[in-house]
Amino acid sequence: MMQLENYILGKWIKGDGDGQILYHAVTSEPIATATTKGIDFSTVLHHARLKGNPALRKMTFQERGLMLRSLALHLREHLSKFYQISYQTGATKADSWVDIEGGIGNLFAYASLRRKFSDQPYCLDGEYHSLGKSNSFIAQHLLIPKEGVAIHINAYNFPVWGMLEKIAVNLLAGMPAIVKPATVTSYLTEAVFREIIQSGILPEGALQLICGSASGILDHVDSQDVITFTGSALIGKMLKSHPKVLSENVPFTMESDSLNAIVLGEDVHPDMPEWDLFIKEVRKEMTSKCGQKCTAIRRIFVPENKIEDIQIALKKSLEDVLIGNPLNDKVRMGSLAGLAQRKEVKEQVQKLLASSQMIYGSMDSVSVIDADANIGAFMSPILLLNQQPMSSTAVHEVEAFGPVSTLMPYGSLQEAIALVKLGKGSLVSSIVTNNTSIATDYTIGAGTYHGRILVLNSACGKENTGHGSPLPLLVHGGPGRAGGGEEMGGIRGVKHYMQRVAIQGSPNMITAISKVYQPSASGNTDGKHPFKKYFEELEIGDQILTKKRIITKADIDAFADLSGDHFYAHLSDTEFQGTMFEKQVAHGYFIMSAAAGLFVDSYEKNPVLLNYGIEELRFTKPVYIGASIQVRFTCKEKIPQSKKDMSEIEKGIVKWLVEIIDNENEIVGIATILTMVAKLNQE
Repeated sequence: MMQLENYILGKWIKGDGDGQILYHAVTSEPIATATTKGIDFSTVLHHARLKGNPALRKMTFQERGLMLRSLALHLREHLSKFYQISYQTGATKADSWVDIEGGIGNLFAYASLRRKFSDQPYCLDGEYHSLGKSNSFIAQHLLIPKEGVAIHINAYNFPVWGMLEKIAVNLLAGMPAIVKPATVTSYLTEAVFREIIQSGILPEGALQLICGSASGILDHVDSQDVITFTGSALIGKMLKSHPKVLSENVPFTMESDSLNAIVLGEDVHPDMPEWDLFIKEVRKEMTSKCGQKCTAIRRIFVPENKIEDIQIALKKSLEDVLIGNPLNDKVRMGSLAGLAQRKEVKEQVQKLLASSQMIYGSMDSVSVIDADANIGAFMSPILLLNQQPMSSTAVHEVEAFGPVSTLMPYGSLQEAIALVKLGKGSLVSSIVTNNTSIATDYTIGAGTYHGRILVLNSACGKENTGHGSPLPLLVHGGPGRAGGGEEMGGIRGVKHYMQRVAIQGSPNMITAISKVYQPSASGNTDGKHPFKKYFEELEIGDQILTKKRIITKADIDAFADLSGDHFYAHLSDTEFQGTMFEKQVAHGYFIMSAAAGLFVDSYEKNPVLLNYGIEELRFTKPVYIGASIQVRFTCKEKIPQSKKDMSEIEKGIVKWLVEIIDNENEIVGIATILTMVAKLNQE
């Protein structure tokens, strides 16, 4: 029997002694042992801070994102190996797909997110603030990677996804991590981790793995570290209140199991497609991963006049679920992760049975395919019915972390909202309805108690990702019992691993620090039009001040006819009394178009490949006939692009600040335009 190894200090190390025995969920045969005995956690953290942190902090967002992409591509080459090991956790092919390829998908998602950041190790956060009348003193918020290490303490139900969804975020942010998977399924995490290290893609110290107990690791954290925890609320609260965590004010993100609910709208009837969507969603969330999901549906709320029909439909649907060896293609629900987990689930069901009745399933027997129900950690789906949910407490407090859900009636939408809130905070809730008023009232009424709400109807039925599927670019977490934290969430998640610092100074100084041009900073005018410069030649602050153009009545009339925009303010015969304008005014989009005619160098080919778009366009002052405009055109930011294939041109995106100035030296329009610019050296 193999002993799992820990990857620390740049090498694979076995712990002292035999350690905890890990079992095959289907056959209950011993697979491996795991232990961290003998490991000095202070040196593990020191290694991450000393080696991994400086290496990642030196890399730009673009480099870190491409690193994640390379890692995702590498892991995809070993899927068959991961799937074979995943079956030992009791997971079916569909369960494993979510865990393995879903986790790799997180790497791809955050790799793509690099395009939202600058080509620097740090980035600005939000817009600048002028702190003086002459704009000589401004402020910005800067996000800088923390100097510590992220400690990820994960749950047993998703040994791959749980690791990859977290490290994708901290690595993009520029922070190393120590991964501590739940020991019971850590053999799968270790297999994936070995391929991560084998790839050689990550810098030394960027990632370390602990297979076994992490007792004592929090004794060595400091204020620059970040801790994430996924698991039971009880253990999470214990860790969160660790003296060192409190004394050092270490950020602690907890995502704990919650009593997630689904609600059937009062408008839904058996002859509607939403009825079938509801039944399928409940069955899927009860049986997927054998109910071992922090987002699984634990409470089912149905209008009291439909409770009997739903009960019949759910029981019939659950009868179609084939349980057994996940290696068998016919099987749709595998086993729990182990016998210990099954024992715990049954104990929790017994607590629920004190106030509920079992209407489907069995605590003692289950029919399985291609396996022995007495040996493996198999369990029947169990559907409970609680007729008095407003007066029951256990159903809103006790979670059986397996294929167990409780059906309950509600009298009105407001009562349904009140019942959902009795769970004291959940990761996710769903409402199945085709009525926009019901959907709105439920979302606003229940939203404060949830991290995510799925509004499900036939319009999104085919494409919806499901009640229990957290997505990389959406926050995953919830208030109260759900932990009070959030993970992922796209850019929001990256910020959890960075320190936000307000910086104040002159526009020139803030430009120099941020590497993004700030309004009123000095420009670089070397006589060469910026559009004639290749990507590598451009410098932040490269600037031109164009010649002036006088706006005429003929310009305005011609643009109105060309565009079809005959808004009253652009017509000369309009009676302007009582309007915001004095007389015929130029179209804002004409002013922007005229500005482009002033700053675009269009007489010969140049490195600018195309116009990529406009951001933050504002018209700040009316432009009347006879006024003149000119443009201050400045290189604001540069973001390199990676080639999708070898035939593509080497290029980057350049952001330009466009300030349109009138004859009174006032800004009448401002925008950021994006161009795609070729690189000088084509590989």
